[in-house]
Amino acid sequence: MQHKKCFYDVIGFHDTWMMIFGIPMASAFVTILMFSDQLVACNWPALGICVPISLVYSTAFWFAMRKTYHLVRLRYPDRDDIWKRIMWSFLAFLVVFFLVEISIGPFVHLIVPEHLHEPSFLLVFVVSFILSALVIAIYEAAAFNLQLGAAIKEKAELERNYVSSQLEGLRNQVNPHFLFNSLNTLIYLIPEAPDKAVSFVQKMSKVYRYILESRDSGLIPLKEELDFLKAYVFLLKERFGDNLKVEIMDMDNNVGVAIVPLTLQMLFENAIKHNVISTEKPLRIEVFMEKDRLVVRNNYQQKNQVMDSTGVGLENIKDRYRILTDQTVEVIVSQQYFTVLLPIVGITDKSKPEYQVSI
Repeated sequence: MQHKKCFYDVIGFHDTWMMIFGIPMASAFVTILMFSDQLVACNWPALGICVPISLVYSTAFWFAMRKTYHLVRLRYPDRDDIWKRIMWSFLAFLVVFFLVEISIGPFVHLIVPEHLHEPSFLLVFVVSFILSALVIAIYEAAAFNLQLGAAIKEKAELERNYVSSQLEGLRNQVNPHFLFNSLNTLIYLIPEAPDKAVSFVQKMSKVYRYILESRDSGLIPLKEELDFLKAYVFLLKERFGDNLKVEIMDMDNNVGVAIVPLTLQMLFENAIKHNVISTEKPLRIEVFMEKDRLVVRNNYQQKNQVMDSTGVGLENIKDRYRILTDQTVEVIVSQQYFTVLLPIVGITDKSKPEYQVSI
């Protein structure tokens, strides 16, 4: 058997305090509109009768329209259904108005003294309509505000989870191919150059330590990323030798700026994956600052056949920057160069721990 949804289940909040404060205020509002002549005349005996009548009417309309909103919201819960809710609420008001008039009206006529001037039917209708519209508007605004807050919170949570999952994907992008090639290089170095093999292992451990330590960071100081990149390039140079030429410009003056972690490693990996690297055609990769952008550029010599993509590429980097900043990642492809311009983001969290990777 399906559980019948109560008011809280449908609207999303308890309205006890809203009614405790709202009904007396509505009653005062009705009294002012319907019995203003008695208020001006300070006719307190008459007001002693009029005020309870206003309170009864206000309570009746409040609970009736509250129930109406409950049922209408249950049937038409979506934000786009607001006009349907308004239409059905208006029709419900007409029914409620005549029911209240039929049930309470005769009793009111009995207790109101003959010398008191009773409000006209039109005035009672207009005041009842305004009161009902205010009740519906209050509940609609409260429900909308609650939904908006929940949507903002959900969006923020999704963005945090997205950034976290994408960073985890990039962390894993120092992939088995790179690990396999690095181990093969190490196997070659151990008998041929033991001292260089020790240095190679040290750089390799620092690379992977940085990857683990930066996994929870949305942004990383540019200096730390560049230090990591130099250690990463050291490993690549042992594999490709002079066939890979890397030039990283001095950027020590750029203090207090950051980029998305592991972005440079991924751009280097893509350049190596998609371009020919040989003695005749060495691959040249440059990293330098240009105004407020970090530029990563390589000579464009695309392979005829490229290994299957892992699915985490430039679009991943663009999406992660899109979440963290309004600035965009720009990609420029010409006959000579493949260039990526990365936004530089200012660091606001000075207490963020540093993950130094020295070479």
